[in-house]
Amino acid sequence: MNLPVEIRELSKRYGDVLAVDRLSLTVRPGEVYGFLGPNGAGKTTTLRILLGLLRPTSGQVRLFGKPPGDLSGVGALIESPAFYPYLSGRENLRVLARYTGAGTERVDAVLDTVDLLARGGDRYSSYSLGMKQRLGVAAALLKDPRLLVLDEPTNGLDPAGMADMRVLIRELGASGRTVLLSSHLLGEVQQICDRVGVVSRGRLVAENTVAELRGTSVLRVVADPLPRAAEVAANLLGQARVEVRDGALELGVEPEKAAWLNGELVAAGLAVSELRVAERDLEQVFFELTEGGADRVVA
Repeated sequence: MNLPVEIRELSKRYGDVLAVDRLSLTVRPGEVYGFLGPNGAGKTTTLRILLGLLRPTSGQVRLFGKPPGDLSGVGALIESPAFYPYLSGRENLRVLARYTGAGTERVDAVLDTVDLLARGGDRYSSYSLGMKQRLGVAAALLKDPRLLVLDEPTNGLDPAGMADMRVLIRELGASGRTVLLSSHLLGEVQQICDRVGVVSRGRLVAENTVAELRGTSVLRVVADPLPRAAEVAANLLGQARVEVRDGALELGVEPEKAAWLNGELVAAGLAVSELRVAERDLEQVFFELTEGGADRVVA
């Protein structure tokens, strides 16, 4: 079976600027794949090449085994959607359906999918930003695609709009479609994606499930005095398993040893005020992988 997305050694150069640098990744059938990176990491450039909107400098991309530009079975929303402001949402979709040959019979169905059926007769100019983004997703769904490519779909939305979009994307993934979602928002990716590819300066620096990227849990300990607590913990566990972060110790030890460790610290005369299991969140991993999120290439 051909994979929905295959990218092999993809590069794109604009003069002296290398926007995408030997990028390789795959998206499997039926998964929600998060393409995560700071603004300017090369995400949108990659998606534009994938959809045949830009020519690569080198490398190969395939959608269901086919070259860029063959978008059968593919729906996409790249950057902000553009519609006629004086037409209703429904009329805009009908115009687009006729233009693309998708047929107008699915217009109300996709409006219902994105929860805009009741507002389908209202002018596009009266829509909120969140509604406009959802209409863009509806347009991408007109051809009933197997693969949906969404570029920063929550960009500019307020918290309520972002929550609505996350629910919609989860539902689209649960329906059996494959979703490729680009984002710089860690919480968005962490909540809805099956796998994540992290890109920095045009290069893929990590690709795995969210759980695997976050790694194993650690014990977070707040004890006074902290330097003495770090010394005692290093003697007990080894220096490599002890890290001081944000005024606390992060200890690479099994959660079952929490009671034993607490007893040892108290016996050493330390005042332990907090001891709990903590998991690295995706934000911490992201900043470690991208060196604080700084990038020097175009989007």
